[in-house]
Formats: sequence, C-alpha cells, structure tokens
Amino acid sequence: MAAKKTTSSQTDTYMPKEIQAQLQAIFDQMPNAVPILLFTQKGNNDALNQPVREMLQAFHGLSGKISFQEVDLQHDLAKKYQVTTSPTLMFDPDHYQLRYLGAPFGEEGRTFLEILIVLGHGKSNISEQSLKVIQNIDSPRNIKLFVSPTCPYCPQQAANALKAVVASPDLISLEIIDIYCNPDLANLYSAQSVPQVFVNEVLIARGAQPEELFMLSLQKLEQQTVFIPDNDAELVETDLVIVGAGPAGLSAGIYAVRSGLKTAVLERGPLGGQVATTPIVENYPGFNQVGGKTLVDIMVSHALEYVQIFPDEEVYAIEPGDPIEITTSRRRFHSRAVLLATGASHKHLDVAGEARLAGRGVSYCSTCDGPLFKGKRAIMVGGGNSAVTEALHLHHIGVTVTLVHRRDTLRAQEHLLKNLAANNIPIVWNTEITEIQGEQKVERVLLHDTKTGQTTVKATDAVFIAVGYAPAVELAQKIGVELTSDGFIKRDARHRTNIPGIYSAGDVEGGYKQIVTASGQGAEAALAIFEDLMNPYWTQQAG
Repeated sequence: MAAKKTTSSQTDTYMPKEIQAQLQAIFDQMPNAVPILLFTQKGNNDALNQPVREMLQAFHGLSGKISFQEVDLQHDLAKKYQVTTSPTLMFDPDHYQLRYLGAPFGEEGRTFLEILIVLGHGKSNISEQSLKVIQNIDSPRNIKLFVSPTCPYCPQQAANALKAVVASPDLISLEIIDIYCNPDLANLYSAQSVPQVFVNEVLIARGAQPEELFMLSLQKLEQQTVFIPDNDAELVETDLVIVGAGPAGLSAGIYAVRSGLKTAVLERGPLGGQVATTPIVENYPGFNQVGGKTLVDIMVSHALEYVQIFPDEEVYAIEPGDPIEITTSRRRFHSRAVLLATGASHKHLDVAGEARLAGRGVSYCSTCDGPLFKGKRAIMVGGGNSAVTEALHLHHIGVTVTLVHRRDTLRAQEHLLKNLAANNIPIVWNTEITEIQGEQKVERVLLHDTKTGQTTVKATDAVFIAVGYAPAVELAQKIGVELTSDGFIKRDARHRTNIPGIYSAGDVEGGYKQIVTASGQGAEAALAIFEDLMNPYWTQQAG
C-alpha cells in the first residue's frame, strides 16, 4: 500500500519546528529522491511497526524527495527481496542493496538520517585513502552489521558501511540489524555486543573502527588493526594538535582557539570518550541528572563553535621537532605543539574465556549491550562508581543483575550506594571471577571466594566488566614521553611532558578521573600551551 499523506500537525508531533526547519533545508539541497520500502506484517512486531510508520510519514511530510511504500511480508516484493522480518526498511532498492532490520530509533536515528542524506546526494563522502582500498575489492561483500539503539559507537560503524555501499553498489550490500528488534538473529550469530560486523558470514570487526580500518577489514575479510596512509597525504599546518575528543580535549580546543591558537582536535573513536557510554551523569555542575551521550552532544556542539574537529581519524605517529609532524590515517599535520588527551580504556579481567567470549556475552558497555539481556541474568564485575552506575542501569532496563566485587566494601559514592540498596541489587563480596565459560556464548562463570578459598559455579547470560581504566599511553610511549610508576603520563604543573612541545591532560594523567576534572585540566593545559608558544620555555633552556 502507498504512504498516506502526512499533515503538518503529524510532523509537528514527531519533531520540534526548529528541527523541521533544519532538516528541510538539508533535504532541499539533495539532488536525488530517496524511495523507501517498509515491510511489515500485522500481528508481527506491531509495537515497532506503528512508530516506524509514523517516523516515515513525518520525514515524508518534510520533503517530497523522501517517499515510502508500505507492503506486507506476503507481498511479491517481499519474496523478490527475500525480506522475512517486520519491520524492515529498504532504501532506494533500484540502486543500492541496503536494508535496516528493525526500528532506527535512539542512537540509530543518526544512522537513519545519515542514510537519507548520503543517498540523497549520491556521494559516499569516502576518504581518498579508503577509496583506494574499496577499488581493490573485486568480489561481492555482503555486510551484516549488528547495532543497538542505545549504542553511541554504532552510528560510526554504520556510516563506514554505508560509504562502502555507495562507493561500490554493485559489489557491496548491507543489512543493519537492530539486536533489540531481532534477538533471535543476534543469538544466531552470537552477536551479543555491538557494533559487530560480519562479511560473507565471517566476523571482521568488533567495536567501531576508523573508516580506513573498516575498509581494509572489508577487503581482507578479517579485522585489521593498522592502516598505513600514503606518503603524499594532505598536509595541514596548525599551532596546536589535540589528540582525543573527550572532555579534556574538547575543553582544551575551546580555550586554545579563544586564546588565538589555530587548533585541530583529532579523534579516532566516538566523540566524548568514556562519557558517551555513561548511562547517567549526576555530578556534573549545572545538571542534576543528564545522560552521558546528551552531555557529550552539548560539549561537542559548544566546541564546534570554536575548533575544527577531525573525527574518525587515528594518529599513527608523532615526530617531535620544529615543527612537530603528526601522521594520521588520512593526512599529516605540522604543528607547534601537541596535547595528548587520549584518556583511558577499559581494563580487562584477563581470565580464561574473557577474550574468546568478548561480544558473545562479555561486555564493557551496559549502555551499548544491555538491552539484549532484558529479562535475562547478568553479572556486573567491579566496585567503583562505574560498576554501580552500570548495575543500576541494567536493573532499570529489566536485566536481573548481580554485582560481584573482590573486596568487602564498595568504592562508589554514597549516593550510588543508597540507590543500589534501594533497588535490592544483590552483591557477592570477596569474590573474583576466575573463568568465563560457554560454547558459543556466555553460560556460566567460576567464582572464587578469596576468604574461604572455595570455588562455585554461577549460571549467567552475560558478564559486564567495570574494573577501572588503563591509560591510553601508546602514542606517548612511542615518542619517549616519561610515565609515572602507575603508568600514567608524567607531567609538571603546567602539563608539560619531558619532550618540548608535547603536553598532556585528562585521564591519561591519572588523578580523580572525573568529567569535571578532565575538563578543567584541558582548559588549564590549553592556557599553558598558549603562554609557552608566546615565549617557548625550551628555547630558554637551550640558551
């Protein structure tokens, strides 16, 4: 059946007028129409079918270039395109092999909008480096990308896959699969964390990747960890390069540009760092309670008013000198100074089964992967603020969660402890996980009581791990930056490292590891860098 005519009041209900105006201006610039097929079946996921239908009606109301036709799963078109799940969206099927299984809401709304804009312009916006990789693909690549509406990393990987489809529509097809809407399919592939990418039924990637690494993984049909850009890559000259777009890097970017420094912020992953995956932030001044991703969006919007951000760009090498040369996955920078705001990454338990079952019930992000375990059992490992916050999040979305901690007290803030007790979340004290077991997915864990020495078996469907963070110091170590005995970057009171022109800020320095302190350190470092560039301390030392 064809789409019903959408009234302005229906569109007004779906989105604010200011958003409508922004989207209409974007869609007006698109040279191509974007026809969408919506496959549904009455009685099959009706709770999702209706919201998706209303969303498409709202977008159709904004622009005649966006049209949709709704057809039943028994229709000949469903048989032609081998569509079997409701709802399924197919985008411009005459030109692209691109479908979305589920409801593109939450974080996936960004993916839906990206699809409309990219197809509307008919341009992949792929980097020159990535295009060279794609041009080497000479046989079909059928991509299955598993995502979740609560995962801030997923739209980045979806954007990578979308670029590949548009760059090579004859050879590359894409299915984006919402694990919340399609749990059976996720279980079939043991895709219990997101994003995960299978190509030609082979797992090629877990987690988000820089664009070039995704394309190389797509070509090689296995996950790649290193991409070497061409030597003739574009050169950008600037005063300051900031590596990392978490709270420290974003704050530093604002203060550096306000001080008059030409600045670039580089980030290989999702903007915002760890904050983007924090379910709720309750201790950031000005907000009684705010979602981590919402706070990140506010920070990024503010920073973009001042500083140029280069997303999805991984730094491979930094060569100190005058100027300092930075090589990324896409280009080279010449800069007078570099600020390392690389943050920290999740620590692992380093127990048997953890690596093998990663993405198959072992997770480090309850925001990303929690929805798949609604109504199931999970263990949260840890005793700090992050572990308790994520345990509460899992509990509130319907996961039966147990907290396992190796000590007899928790390190979390008093407010979080009260919430934990109020929600009757059980805690297993003085206990460590010694092994995570399961064939294709997590089925059980071995628990070792550190006081009695006894080992017991506990059945579970998932293990979420929040046992702290390890500083991301790989770049620092490559260029000879000194570290503290705890493995953090060693710096003086002005955030200077032992190498002239190289500075640090945020969690990579250690300290309290709070959003507000990271932001403050970023601002402080930027001001120090400005003063030093006006009167370089290293020239005085040389003299």
